[in-house]
Amino acid sequence: MRNSWGEFVFYLAVFVFVLYMTWNDYSLILTLGVVLIAALIMFMLRYYYPLSLETRIDRVESFLRKQQNTPGVYIYYVFANRLDDEAKLIMEQIRSKYTQKATKATYSAAYGFYRKDMMAVREAVQNMGLSDYRTYYETILLLEDGKSDEARETLQSIKKQWMKSTLLAGIEHKAGNRETAVQHAHEALNSSRGVNRYVLYKEYERVLPEAVEHIL
Repeated sequence: MRNSWGEFVFYLAVFVFVLYMTWNDYSLILTLGVVLIAALIMFMLRYYYPLSLETRIDRVESFLRKQQNTPGVYIYYVFANRLDDEAKLIMEQIRSKYTQKATKATYSAAYGFYRKDMMAVREAVQNMGLSDYRTYYETILLLEDGKSDEARETLQSIKKQWMKSTLLAGIEHKAGNRETAVQHAHEALNSSRGVNRYVLYKEYERVLPEAVEHIL
């Protein structure tokens, strides 16, 4: 309700300002510019910020719950909360919606990892372009093959710190070094934002709860 009221006030203020500009014969280009800037600000506040920049877990969760009509975003909520039935349904929607091979492959790799289906991950990786995401899943495959030293070397080329720290936390946790795993988990959470931070938080809540004790 608070968000709806805030949006109403924002749009009312924009409307009044545009009306003022029209009555005072401001140029059409300037008036349209104000409208476009207002639309951009609202987009940033309503969509981009919670998707990519928000750090409050509860706010990201609230945002994701409202994205059921946007499968490419809602899938983060489904994966994070282990909603198996919904995951299958949303993945079918994603596969029918996205036509680019690399985009579909990234989602397929995530879904394969979610289901612990490493064969599906291997197949998906072959269709992914060169990126941190491809290296991320290649590192996971190396770990599954027991090649931890090679995995540590491979992940060094990843630019996104939250990815590197997530992988290191996984390596240490698998090796039984829980304290070191928690340290890397903290690094991953502190360097992540938006939906990535939310997914990590929910996963560590299950497997390394001490890593999220003081995180909101």
